[in-house]
Amino acid sequence: MKFRKYIVAAAGAMLAFGAVHAAPGDYPTRPIRMLVAFPPGGPTDSSIRIIADKLGDLMGQPIVIDNRTGAAGNVGAQVAAHSAPDGYTFLVTSSAFAVNPSMYGSKLGYDPAKDFIPVVTISTQPNVISVNEKVPVKTLDELKALAKNGKLSFSSPGSGTTPHLTCENVFHVSWKSDIVHVPYKGAGPASLAVVSGDTPVACTAAFGVFQFHKQGKVKILAISSDKRLPNLPEVPTFKELGYPEINDYTWTTVFAPAGTPQAVVDKLNHAVNQVLAMPDYKDRLDKGGLLPVGGSPQETASYVTSEIKHWSKVVMESGAKAE
Repeated sequence: MKFRKYIVAAAGAMLAFGAVHAAPGDYPTRPIRMLVAFPPGGPTDSSIRIIADKLGDLMGQPIVIDNRTGAAGNVGAQVAAHSAPDGYTFLVTSSAFAVNPSMYGSKLGYDPAKDFIPVVTISTQPNVISVNEKVPVKTLDELKALAKNGKLSFSSPGSGTTPHLTCENVFHVSWKSDIVHVPYKGAGPASLAVVSGDTPVACTAAFGVFQFHKQGKVKILAISSDKRLPNLPEVPTFKELGYPEINDYTWTTVFAPAGTPQAVVDKLNHAVNQVLAMPDYKDRLDKGGLLPVGGSPQETASYVTSEIKHWSKVVMESGAKAE
């Protein structure tokens, strides 16, 4: 997997994502709230829940998960942006954070560059196209043919999420098909939609339908990684199938409200990296199709900046709209 790393000056990266101040020496003294911008059952929520207990042990205070969902992660981000920068509230969100500025514009309700400090990326994973077990196709080419002969719909975790845009590129830009987008409030509901047959097709991150694929309830037809995944060796990449431009990932990253003390950001970053380095937690993430990432706040800030630029171009080229 290509998870790009960028070397930047620490001061420059932090200035680009909000000012920081001195931290109290006894931090933390009470539970730490993680505002998760997506509902339970998806990769964003699961990524933080997998590490929450151990993270709380290392921080010396419990980690409290608070799901604030809606508008492709914007609701949670708006709440977090207006929270006190005291180190007791953080935002946990997906790569939709990098897409939403170009999708929602002035309606975003926050400034991703000025209102947040990137702390650390917990996990990443490629996106997939899957179909319900009863859909009479076994390959992406067969789905393309079916799309020409009948009305189809696809679920996604929400307008502006990277799975949505991956499929916009395939279905509408490449195929010129009229497959209808049905946005849901997160990967969990979007995955259940294809399992139940409410939508015959789903565009999610790999985690969302990983277990359903293993159980035979859905069929994953293609994956957006640069290489096949060891735990999904039977699923071809888009590159193999003739779509070299599709190399997309859905990530889960922790952000702090702008003004959060640098020492607080560094402490949480260090603790998350410690957990991700533990074999047991790496294995738990891997079993769900999640790839642990980690890295410094500076690397995280640089990566988020590059992703905002990348997805802005994708939104423009695909003509995707917030629904």
